[in-house]
Amino acid sequence: QVQLVESGGGHVQPGGSLRLSCAASGSISSINIMGWYRQAPGKQRELVARIGSGGSPNYADSVKGRFTISRDNAKNTAYLQMNNLKPEDTAVYYCNLAELSTTGWNTNWGQGIQVTVSS
Repeated sequence: QVQLVESGGGHVQPGGSLRLSCAASGSISSINIMGWYRQAPGKQRELVARIGSGGSPNYADSVKGRFTISRDNAKNTAYLQMNNLKPEDTAVYYCNLAELSTTGWNTNWGQGIQVTVSS
């Protein structure tokens, strides 16, 4: 079983920065993708960014150039550096870990962390 613990959320003014962390523990396949999703009130959960164990990141168009995802494989931790935050970035952010097992891909979610961007 994989556990994901997020930290680093909070309230920030427009133009500010936050750094989210997601620490994974448990039995984790070496082939995995860690990512961040977000869900704003009344909207569907959407992909923000993800990065494979080999280090290739993907970003939603809305965050390109502002957000950077990275990971420390030795610590099983992923980070999301969020710069130039906008009010529309306000959402609950969820860490996700998809891992390849002998039975296929397994998906794990963190509990979510609130990010609020307002003046």
